[in-house]
Amino acid sequence: MRLLLSLGLAALLLAAGCTKDKDVEPPATLVKNFKPTLPVKKLWSEGVGGGGKKQLKLRLGLGPAIDKGLVFAASHKGEVVAVTLDTGRNVWVKKLKTPISAGPAAGFGIVVAGTSKGAVIALDGATGRQRWRSQINSELLSSPAISEKVVVIRSVDGRLHGLDTDTGKSLWSVEQQVPRLSLRGTAIPVVSKEAAISGFDNGKVMAVSLVTGDTLWDTALASPHGRTELDRLVDIDSAVRVVGDNVFAAGFQGRTAMLALDSGQMWWSHDMSSYRGLAVDEDNLYVTQSDGIVVALRQRDGAELWRNDKLKLRGLSTPIVTGSAIALADFQGYIHWLDKGTGALVARERIAKQRVSNPPAGAEDIIVVLTDGGTLAAYRATARASSPPPLAPAAAPADAPATAPADVPAGSTAPATPPAQTSPPAQTSPPAQTSSPAQTPAPAVTPPATPPAPTPR
Repeated sequence: MRLLLSLGLAALLLAAGCTKDKDVEPPATLVKNFKPTLPVKKLWSEGVGGGGKKQLKLRLGLGPAIDKGLVFAASHKGEVVAVTLDTGRNVWVKKLKTPISAGPAAGFGIVVAGTSKGAVIALDGATGRQRWRSQINSELLSSPAISEKVVVIRSVDGRLHGLDTDTGKSLWSVEQQVPRLSLRGTAIPVVSKEAAISGFDNGKVMAVSLVTGDTLWDTALASPHGRTELDRLVDIDSAVRVVGDNVFAAGFQGRTAMLALDSGQMWWSHDMSSYRGLAVDEDNLYVTQSDGIVVALRQRDGAELWRNDKLKLRGLSTPIVTGSAIALADFQGYIHWLDKGTGALVARERIAKQRVSNPPAGAEDIIVVLTDGGTLAAYRATARASSPPPLAPAAAPADAPATAPADVPAGSTAPATPPAQTSPPAQTSPPAQTSSPAQTPAPAVTPPATPPAPTPR
């Protein structure tokens, strides 16, 4: 089981590679008297289980999930709640007698969460009644993926497990090598067609058969390099995204890349470090880099469309796509909406004075955010009032040929003949949000601008 290093020690370790006379860059200061152009309404807010200081320190994989008009969330103290998406009305509360560290995930009528001691617990989505309980014997730090017949979950020992959705019985387990040192956290697996896909701490993305667990392919997104163990960190701790027949993935101190769903072949890649991951819509992908810079790339060829550095070093969460914007939360509990076309800031709200580490959830025009301290809130974004000026025009060609990527930025690779992209179905994404009137600028508190604390094996 992993031993969590303190954030202070992690910061010192990461700073060891820097020159002694180099000043630490502070997080970006928020704009004073910000005037939003995207109206956002707070629908409701409530506390989940009173996670307290221990939940804040442990950096657990606790995030909200949405299914059939209900929002599900959990606390480290073992409380799982279900509330209505539109009003926040409490539907049921289940108090488990074990600390929860991962999930919940919801789908196909069940809600699944994991614990630090390797227990996987499934509850009935409508009533909260326990359906089954299974044991994996390794710490769980990320939400599972639920399909009709198989629940797929990652554990910190480098394994990907398949459990029967109805009974919790173990169906298969596959393993990747685990480095001696890695970031705290594991990737959320994704189910697409008949495959389960996940990133691993050794920088690889692997796809396995959902039925048998047989490896279909594994592709190295990055290879460890450097003199120290810190230099060699290449964790993929965020979920991959699948659009049509393509897989998009991002890794720490590695690359952001497009892979073929059927073979894992890499069609294009960028040198880009991210431990929070990315979001996608029909045509583009949006990446939260490790330094807090947000970058939009075109799916077809990886060409950069825009980048926003106004939230640099603010410890941003995974982005989530709304109608006309993407939303991200930061280390001070602010939620920011960026225009999808330009990257300009269009709205801002503050959920609480608590860090948001885990990905928000969304349905139609509503997004739901859970802070690390246990504050759960939902916001709805309305139609955009005006279009802000672009931040950085894309240096992409007007008509890139479908047979070869054009203007792939430096530090990227692309094959001679990438796949012809079909127009994939629109993915469900959370709503954009408005921000409250003039927000007081956030104090220049240095967040854990570095990634989650490395954990020795």
